[in-house]
Amino acid sequence: MKTLIKNAKIFAEKGHFVEALLIEDGLIKKAGSNAELAGESADTVLDMERRTILPGLNDSHLHITMKGAAMNSCDLIPAKSIDDIIRLGREFLAKDPDMKAMPGRGWNQDYFATGEKRMINRFDLDQISTEIPIVFERTCGHVGVGNTKALEILGVDENTKVDGGEIEIGEDGKPNGIFNENAVQLIRKAIPEKDMATREKEFLMSMDYSVSQGLTSVQSCDVLGKDFKEVFKLLHDLYNEGKLKFRYRHQYNFQDIEDFKEYLKSEHITGKYDEMFFSKGALKLFKDGSLGARTAYMKKEYADAPGTFGVEALSDDQLQALVDLAVENDITVVTHAIGDAAVESVMKAYENTMPDGKNPLRHGIVHNQITSMVQLERQTRLQIPVMYQPIFLDYDNRIIEDRVGSELAKTSYAFNTLYKMGAPVSLGTDSPVEDCNPFQNIYCAVNRKGLDGHPDGGYYPEEAMDLEDAIDAYTAGSAFNEFKEDVKGKLLPGFVADLIVLDRDIFSIDPMDIKNVKVEKTMVNGKFVYER
Repeated sequence: MKTLIKNAKIFAEKGHFVEALLIEDGLIKKAGSNAELAGESADTVLDMERRTILPGLNDSHLHITMKGAAMNSCDLIPAKSIDDIIRLGREFLAKDPDMKAMPGRGWNQDYFATGEKRMINRFDLDQISTEIPIVFERTCGHVGVGNTKALEILGVDENTKVDGGEIEIGEDGKPNGIFNENAVQLIRKAIPEKDMATREKEFLMSMDYSVSQGLTSVQSCDVLGKDFKEVFKLLHDLYNEGKLKFRYRHQYNFQDIEDFKEYLKSEHITGKYDEMFFSKGALKLFKDGSLGARTAYMKKEYADAPGTFGVEALSDDQLQALVDLAVENDITVVTHAIGDAAVESVMKAYENTMPDGKNPLRHGIVHNQITSMVQLERQTRLQIPVMYQPIFLDYDNRIIEDRVGSELAKTSYAFNTLYKMGAPVSLGTDSPVEDCNPFQNIYCAVNRKGLDGHPDGGYYPEEAMDLEDAIDAYTAGSAFNEFKEDVKGKLLPGFVADLIVLDRDIFSIDPMDIKNVKVEKTMVNGKFVYER
């Protein structure tokens, strides 16, 4: 089956545009001008009428199942106050008075415009209901808050401890419902587990949304610890039944080394994989938390919270043991590290496994937000792939200097510097922390502004990426993490036919309009999986 795409503005790779593509059996056979491909026969000929086409975008780190779950829970993103959160919870409950539990996600105390500007607690959620468990997660996912009923179900009291996490104690000497880092996994257990049919429904909902946004590949962390067998089975079944519309690569999280050992000896994970469409991927670890929650692990105390250094979700020894075991099994490790102390710890753990200074398994860092120039230079020397989320600037540009001070802020969120230095850089959204819309993400990379257009001139505008560089990082850069840079991420002969058709020319519009770009068609493996 041959398809000829002609009369288009096609971004084949950085610095190279073509007008036409010949596609056969999911691969690009030829790429060139209209004249060069004019004599080619094809079963289908598509005149794109000068529309702009990009390689399919590849989100280098997100959570597809969590995005689906968020789409099916109480949406707290609009909340501008604690009263708003209570109102949204009550409205959600009123739609289904018989619900047995209420999950929610998306609140951010820094966005509260009226009333107290603080973390919510169990007493706030008790105003929604004391009869059913309620767990509302902060937008970052590194803080979860349960109502009194949730704590009762779990038997949590002032003596409950969680390794690598904190259960906050209130003025009355009792837990106030706020759980951070590894403790978030505990409070989540107050919400009954969903059956596999519901999980599948949510995954498919999230997948359909993702391809409508232009994602043709995802590197997704959906396996979290002890439930790995169920999640692997769900994804295997979806692949075997031909339901996957995008290319899926696992990032599986095991904070407990015993869980990781169980994974390594499990027959369940040794089933059929397709390296081009459905692959195992990397061990995903968490070293610290988030800047907004002040759980990112810092070398110096927070400028706006003296005495606070953040939270270590893994000690240095625990991290090293997990990395060592992964290396023994030829498994890539990617680690969430936001604070500069976390970044330092992760680089040390990786470098301890690199006696010759090489990084053959392409161990990477997810986020890499608060960094010094020395750290960036070291990442470049070791060729450590960095999975950045420029969209985080939409919120973080308001708080960075307050949290870490102006000096460290200058060398943080350094997307452009690291890319220009030659380190492997890729882009993603960490959805559902942010929406998986890649054009909002590219907008932030190119403009260094929030979606509201501020600050004027951009936040440290010298770190603004060129548009072609940002697209390169979202395509070829992400493919590098998967060892697929020679077959995916470009629209050249021999590469997979994954592409997206845009509703406007992203290369000629005002850069401030990039966030409004829409996808008209999404093609994966030579077939359209979405048409608007």
